[in-house]
Amino acid sequence: MNSVLSMEFMQNALMAGVLASLACGIIGSLVVVNRQVFMAGGVAHTAYGGVGLAFFLGLPVLPCAVGFTVLAALIMALASFGRSERSDGIIGIMWAAGMAFGIILLDLTPGYNVDLMSYLFGSLLAVPASDIWIMLLLDVFILAVVLFWYKDFLSLSFDMEFARSTGVPVRMLYVLMQVMTAVTVVMVIQVAGLILVIALLTIPPMLAELFTNSLWKTMVLATLASLFFCLCGLAVSYHLDLTSGASIIAVATTGYVVAWGCKTLWRRT
Repeated sequence: MNSVLSMEFMQNALMAGVLASLACGIIGSLVVVNRQVFMAGGVAHTAYGGVGLAFFLGLPVLPCAVGFTVLAALIMALASFGRSERSDGIIGIMWAAGMAFGIILLDLTPGYNVDLMSYLFGSLLAVPASDIWIMLLLDVFILAVVLFWYKDFLSLSFDMEFARSTGVPVRMLYVLMQVMTAVTVVMVIQVAGLILVIALLTIPPMLAELFTNSLWKTMVLATLASLFFCLCGLAVSYHLDLTSGASIIAVATTGYVVAWGCKTLWRRT
């Protein structure tokens, strides 16, 4: 075990898992409580456009994808806020357009030979050291924003109209939440990939909600659950030579089913 942990790629994978878990626990809780899972899915798939743009321009993937995805999230948030009857259509258009844009740019990239599977299904064992620092900065940004506006996010999450009537800047916080979702999505792409990112954003908070109704407790429990799933999935991936993203989600799904089953049996006894 010590020889495995001494390897640089494994150390990077562990640090990336920890940083991604913190973001997933915090933002995933807000996404689930505010019923923004479909919006997060749209943001996640739009991020593929940022991946394609990075390779086309020869830029680092993570910062380029963050910029592109944040811009897309801003457009979706501003276009869908207060228009619940049209939000699904707007998100669907951005979802498809982002994926198509990324695919076209990758087709146009000369000498493109990058493993597409690593971006679709995750490659935690291949996270470079340079991305760790960017993920740390993004985590600091997310943590600072949520701590500063925690009470306002709490009001927004449980009663938007009440929050608006008490002077909470609802529109600004809604847009800010989508921006943080975009940042988190790009971080989690390193862990679970574009296809599976929503699972890692939603399963830990849903599991946490089985045991608490408090938002901050949900965030803490979701972070711990996400970290546990990442570490266990990473171990399974390494020892069985499986895709890391799929292994993590398989562990997370199993964990949720077991927790839900135990909670159901406890209620009946």
